[in-house]
Amino acid sequence: MTKDENSGKRPTLKDVALAAGVSVATASYALNDVGSVGGDTRRHVLEVAARLGYRPNLSAKAMRTGKTSAIGLILPDLTNPFFPALAQNVVHAARESAYSVFVTDTQGSHEAERAAAQALIQRGVDGLIWFPINDEDTLADLTGSLPVLVLDRDNPRHDLIQIDVDSGGRMAAERLIRAGHQRIGVISGPTDVRSSRQRSESSAEVLRRHDALAWHLHNAYSFDLEPAVAAAVADGSATALCVGADLIALGAINTLRQRGLRVPEDVSIIGFDNIPYGALAFPGLSTINIPVEEMGIEAVNTLLRRIAKPTESRRRLVFDVTYVERGTVAPPPAA
Repeated sequence: MTKDENSGKRPTLKDVALAAGVSVATASYALNDVGSVGGDTRRHVLEVAARLGYRPNLSAKAMRTGKTSAIGLILPDLTNPFFPALAQNVVHAARESAYSVFVTDTQGSHEAERAAAQALIQRGVDGLIWFPINDEDTLADLTGSLPVLVLDRDNPRHDLIQIDVDSGGRMAAERLIRAGHQRIGVISGPTDVRSSRQRSESSAEVLRRHDALAWHLHNAYSFDLEPAVAAAVADGSATALCVGADLIALGAINTLRQRGLRVPEDVSIIGFDNIPYGALAFPGLSTINIPVEEMGIEAVNTLLRRIAKPTESRRRLVFDVTYVERGTVAPPPAA
């Protein structure tokens, strides 16, 4: 047993090299999986490092390389089930590339959004993945040359990953038309978010062409419906609903049940997002699926590419969506 094992002193790279009988450079190459080191030597160094309890000094590495191998993830609302699912996929993808992720929740506050970005920048993250609260660029004066990947929103300064919301809105409306509905209500999310407006407006356009739009209202991204929305959902003016977010759709189902109406026998509903709770509801929520796993993976890959090559041209990726049929769509009730 070495002196460091007995003394409790944190072992250094030099200690690992000495115990393994190799040079410090060889020990460093083996531990970082770089350089020209034979497989047996690499395994031997790793075994010695594990036996000694060696842990790399990340602060020293950051000082040496200018990189912390950490990124920030700024999300608007972790109470919305869509965002924990996204965060999990970002964390998993980053781990595959040996990156850590600091996750922050801005709770729908621009002030908290800026404070989160400042804190992450001060901690030396190599880049940010940012899902803004709305279309306002609240970080324009903060990020400077720091690599930033923006999710879902428009931003001319950064790489973007978005979804084909227009296609999703049309899919939902067309499915309800095919089911025979002629009075369909549309509930969109907040109007200060372009993608939210586009989801609902593309549904509304299809319904107008078929003279099937009963009404078009707006709601926060919340299970709790605004009074006007709750009244419209339950007053019988629409036999089906196109809803711009699953969380709102689940709130609509709850409101209908409270008023003694059944889904889908009395009112059909299609959501948007495909959050995990939708599949667990009864009946299961029919919805437009956003490929959150692929988005999380590509967000990390695009950000790491930008970190490695900061002068590359700005990238914009748009993911396709798909319709998921479950149990909330049926023909309209007989008159």
